[in-house]
Amino acid sequence: MELQALRYASMVSAMTFERAVRIHDEFLARMGVGEKEAEAGMLAFLGWDEADEEEFATDVRIVLVSEDFGKELTTAVLWLRDRDIDIRCIRLRPYQDGEARLIDVQQIIPLPEAHDYQVQLREKEQAGRKKRAESFDVRLRFWEGVIALARSQGTRHANIKPGAYQWLGASAGIRGLGFNYVIVQESSMVELYIDRGEAGENKRIFDQLHRDKDDIEDRFGGPLSWERMDTKRGCRIRYVVERGGYRSPETQWPAIQSEMVEAMGKLETALKPALEALDM
Repeated sequence: MELQALRYASMVSAMTFERAVRIHDEFLARMGVGEKEAEAGMLAFLGWDEADEEEFATDVRIVLVSEDFGKELTTAVLWLRDRDIDIRCIRLRPYQDGEARLIDVQQIIPLPEAHDYQVQLREKEQAGRKKRAESFDVRLRFWEGVIALARSQGTRHANIKPGAYQWLGASAGIRGLGFNYVIVQESSMVELYIDRGEAGENKRIFDQLHRDKDDIEDRFGGPLSWERMDTKRGCRIRYVVERGGYRSPETQWPAIQSEMVEAMGKLETALKPALEALDM
């Protein structure tokens, strides 16, 4: 039933008003209804005084009617509604009262009393998806600039494919250790992230590097953030670029990207002797 309804909805969405009237006319003729009733009925249903081809079938509503609905079907309907498909379930229950036949008609999805609330949730989720998509697009464009700069300087990130997430990483040459660029709305970072899959091993490596903290920071030219993160599996050594993040005006991006690439180069140089001396 539901698949047939979806097929019909997709067929109608591709029709012009004129073609829909012609098909409905043919159906009514087989039912013995007079000509022109199809167009009048469709105009009345749509609340139009005259046909509007541009507005016709821009959105399609699906109404499933049955005596009962199984769990698989209701789950599918709820999933479709979460994706902005206007689909609903109407349950018809027939009863016999003496000579009278009665039908109990109930809309079970969406529940009438919950409809407004569900609309609000759906609008909120739509706004969230739009915001996330915009953030992904902005970060992708930001990383493209970082990669272009890294490529021009021949750094280890030169051949990394830019993505849309908050971080962009390349191996430090040791399994589980990576040099990452990190970007958030208002700031950006460069870091060595340590995660070989086992917390104890990660902490051991971090502690060994931390013993050379003074020498590493001297080579870097300033203090670093040493984050052992005892409640988590990984560890990191990070430097925060205060100039800005991906929500900064795009006119400021080249300066932020340049400072990030420069800081990454300094971090790699500062850590190189200690990484080579690791007891692996």
